[in-house]
Amino acid sequence: MVLAVIWGVNFPLIKAALDVVPPLAFNALRFPLAALTLLVLVRRMGVDLRLERRHVGAVIALGLLGNVVYQLLFILGVARTSAGNASLVLATSPAWTVLLSVLTGQERPGGRVWIGVASTIVGMGLVVVGGRGLSFGADTLTGDLLMMAASGAWAAYTVGSRPLVRRYGAMPVTAWTLWIGTVGVVAMGAVPLLGQDVGSYSPGLWFTVVYAGVLSISVAYALWNRGVQRLGNSRTAVYSNLVPVVALGAAWVALGERPQLLQLVGATVILGGLRLTRSRRPAA
Repeated sequence: MVLAVIWGVNFPLIKAALDVVPPLAFNALRFPLAALTLLVLVRRMGVDLRLERRHVGAVIALGLLGNVVYQLLFILGVARTSAGNASLVLATSPAWTVLLSVLTGQERPGGRVWIGVASTIVGMGLVVVGGRGLSFGADTLTGDLLMMAASGAWAAYTVGSRPLVRRYGAMPVTAWTLWIGTVGVVAMGAVPLLGQDVGSYSPGLWFTVVYAGVLSISVAYALWNRGVQRLGNSRTAVYSNLVPVVALGAAWVALGERPQLLQLVGATVILGGLRLTRSRRPAA
């Protein structure tokens, strides 16, 4: 639930920041902050970061997939499509996660989980359409495809990381994969970042950079992997579709934007789908 709140606030912040900062430069700013935050956390918590040699290759691959590949697809996708399209396409991630969990033999979700996943996707569609934020066409096609690829990459990261999370715990896996990914993200964003006059950034923009790095990356990734460890792939993934519900509530409270009836129906459907997935723990 905390994860959904963090990401629900993060989405509009990033969309606004990308009007000022190039996508790759933005990632190059926020990822070092995320990496430093995790370093402080693991030191204070006394986390054992030792890995068996046989798992090093898998951790490197997951670090590249869950941070470099996913974040590249995500940030470029958000910049090339509407916020509504991006939210809706990314909502398919739980379905990909359940499917990959089944194919890899990690979970055997029952009918309730499948219905719950489908319900959250339908609910997401109602939220987006109700807000008149959905418009598929040639001008958004590239961004929509990038977001679809990002959805699949995140699902693969979630399923691929579960054996390691169960072996070492959420924090070590989150820390190592993030640190590995940060190297690639900064390398890709170094050139566009050098062309930026960071000294001219407003306090609000710097707040977004800090929020998007410290909370939406380091803290949120740790919470996600903790969910994978305790709840399993499928149930954790469904929580990501609470993000638009949080965003609706935040806009209502902070901006006075009253949600439309169709959006309220969609939010109800999402919550109902989440309830279905929580009612019975999937076999693993």
